Amino acid sequence: MFKRVLVANRGEIALRVIRTLKEMGIESVMVYSEADADTLPVKLADRSVCVGPPEPARSYLNIHNILTAAEITGCEAVHPGYGFLAENANFAELCLEMGLKFIGPSPEVIRLMGNKTEAIAAAKRAGVPTVPGSDGPVSSIDEAKAVASEIGYPVLLKAAAGGGGRGMRLVLNEVQLEKAYDAAKSEAEAGFGDSTLYLEKCIVGARHIEVQIMTDEHGNVLHLGERECSVQRRHQKLLEEAPAVIDQKLRESLWRDAVKLARYVGYTGAGTVEFLVDAEGNHYFIEMNTRIQVEHPVTEMITGLDIVRLQVLVADGQKLPLAQRDVSFRGWAIEMRINAEDPETFAPSPGKIKKLVFPGGPGVRIDTAVYQGYTIPPYYDSMIAKLIVHGDNRFHAIRRALRALDELVIEGVKTTIPLHRMILSHEDFVNANISVKWLESLL
Repeated sequence: MFKRVLVANRGEIALRVIRTLKEMGIESVMVYSEADADTLPVKLADRSVCVGPPEPARSYLNIHNILTAAEITGCEAVHPGYGFLAENANFAELCLEMGLKFIGPSPEVIRLMGNKTEAIAAAKRAGVPTVPGSDGPVSSIDEAKAVASEIGYPVLLKAAAGGGGRGMRLVLNEVQLEKAYDAAKSEAEAGFGDSTLYLEKCIVGARHIEVQIMTDEHGNVLHLGERECSVQRRHQKLLEEAPAVIDQKLRESLWRDAVKLARYVGYTGAGTVEFLVDAEGNHYFIEMNTRIQVEHPVTEMITGLDIVRLQVLVADGQKLPLAQRDVSFRGWAIEMRINAEDPETFAPSPGKIKKLVFPGGPGVRIDTAVYQGYTIPPYYDSMIAKLIVHGDNRFHAIRRALRALDELVIEGVKTTIPLHRMILSHEDFVNANISVKWLESLL
């Protein structure tokens, strides 16, 4: 087993990883920027190394400084968390070249599944249904028009190197397509250094449902159930739950196709296969995230498993300590992303937390790295906490979530707490009558 692991991230996910490493008897080394010198992960790690100024490009994305920190502290492995370098194939490759185990899939798989057109092609070869669209990149506006005419509007223009809703444009007709094409190429080039675009049919009224998979280097592939992720704003998830309100036939089809794709691409570690589900119950692969997800706690709550621990065991070359028949699901879990944002305008709200009271009681978990007196810096993502609840069933989980929100007090900055109260109390949500566009229709 590893003796020392570098945590190449920040905030709540860094602290989440450190906690599991401590329980496993593994030393943690935390990298941090100058803006994060007083954060909990830095204080609680066994060792900490400053890797640069506040700006991410000069610290958390500074591969040279991060790998140097791993070398001088004698680390044997690197956990990248999510975001930053977690899906950077070049970083994973350099880790291996330095003799460091990258806690994630191989660079080849990261590269394959990180390119959306290649990932879709792989899914097709594996026999997994995909959204109707272009057969690879569209290289000209005329080609885009031809594809759109064949599959019918509305369509989505997407950056092949994109993700998380970035580099995506909804197009309702040919006139809009002409206007959007060059702008989308420029946006993709600026955001990802790759102007490649592809085109997909827009599935109206779709739900976003994903499957957590876990595999090892010995050919064992498990699914850990599905998550409902349809409560979104501008393609960014705000609330997730597990399981999803779907029939058993669809559920088992999603599980089967996620496992099939993971086997086909030779995946190792924790990953998420994401699908759109239309109103008729048809499902379509859209992408695979080759890392741990922000919303992994809801899966942990209904399975009783520690996904980070499984990641570390697999990276150490061990077999998964359980088989599919050992995975069971209990109750219902909901995660609310608490962002330091204005709940109406969604403008970021950095600043000092003057008062902080966390909720407690049965079935309540909070993943966060903030504390009373902490100053939220303006340089990073606005999510400051994840409030997760578990109940016997969905209604129980909703009531528990509302109770926990009532107990959660954050003063000094604006947060999305009022928005979550509205979501959880809304008749559509209570009745699971939601889609990826549902929340935006209310705002």
